Amino acid sequence: MMVAVVAAVIALVVGFVAGLVVRRHRRPEARETVPQTSPLTPAVIDVLRVLHSTVIVVDASDQVVWSAPTAGALGLVRASEVSHPAMLDLVREVRREAESREVELEVARGPLGGAHLALGVRVAPLSDRHVLLLIEDRTQAQRVEDIRRDFVVNVSHELKTPVSGLTLLAEAVDEARDDSEAVHRFAGRMQVETIRLGRLVQEIVQLSRLQVGDTLDDPVLVDVVGCAQDAVEHVRLLAEDKGIRILTSFAAQAKVYGDENLVTTAIRNLVENAVNYSDNDTQVSVTVRSDADLVSVVVKDQGSGIPAGELDRIFERFYRVDAARSRRTGGTGLGLAIVKHVCANHGGEVTVWSEEGQGSTFTMRLPAASPTTPAIPDTTRKVTP
Repeated sequence: MMVAVVAAVIALVVGFVAGLVVRRHRRPEARETVPQTSPLTPAVIDVLRVLHSTVIVVDASDQVVWSAPTAGALGLVRASEVSHPAMLDLVREVRREAESREVELEVARGPLGGAHLALGVRVAPLSDRHVLLLIEDRTQAQRVEDIRRDFVVNVSHELKTPVSGLTLLAEAVDEARDDSEAVHRFAGRMQVETIRLGRLVQEIVQLSRLQVGDTLDDPVLVDVVGCAQDAVEHVRLLAEDKGIRILTSFAAQAKVYGDENLVTTAIRNLVENAVNYSDNDTQVSVTVRSDADLVSVVVKDQGSGIPAGELDRIFERFYRVDAARSRRTGGTGLGLAIVKHVCANHGGEVTVWSEEGQGSTFTMRLPAASPTTPAIPDTTRKVTP
């Protein structure tokens, strides 16, 4: 594809240059608008501007005479010079040998930090003095591939734990087949592992679907208050077992366009996390607010809080701040990742505020379906043990 684009651009440039030469001979009195040695006529520049690739044109002194705005945005051009030595060496090689080159390069994203760009670079002679670079930014595609590979590794590791546990428990049951009490105890533990395994598989499938689809296929009008009520009811028994009160404050109206099941799942994950990571006899609050632009769902707990160094990672797949507690509560490490993708697929976001010893506050923000009046809590319910 890039070879065809390069050939087309060069053919167009040659055609315009030839046309300029013919017009010069036919009408000597015509005034030239560009230097005779430059192939970059206004028409050629117009063509370069509409190319999907990032375009850079370099002259015989290695100065950049034209570049697409994205070249500067990506840090490929600075002060009229190609900023990366590997690309500049490629330009000189093409100029010297008058042959096109195509390579894959990994270059620094900027002078600071460790970020890199994965680039597909096609370099071709444009004229005797000029060289054309067509650059494809493949960083995102490489990142997606890295995520996919990491995801497979993580899934394999996470599935290994409950499967190994079930295997050991099955052996224990077989060895204790004459002890009914032991068999009953081991069977109960097998049920726990089975439930955990089933939930893990379900959430892996759900997260995979969310990652594949960036948008919702068939959005409908969703009542966020109803979703929040269902989410609270889902974790009510869990909260009662720990003596945790769930306080709710809901706007009179809060609607978005999207998928009702996904919105409910996202809120339920936040509320369930809040209950799981809170101490006994504390409280969790769930608030739904709405204005003309946004519907916000705020879940606040009185737990131990999240260390500052962990805040940037808590929405990663399989990441757990407290792995031991997560195992005790049956957590899969996918709940917050699902919340993040649900919000993104609805055009919104999820944020967190937390301090150790002060608890955590998670906030989902989704675009409102239509202008609404300022949020006025019309119900304040308590789910008490």
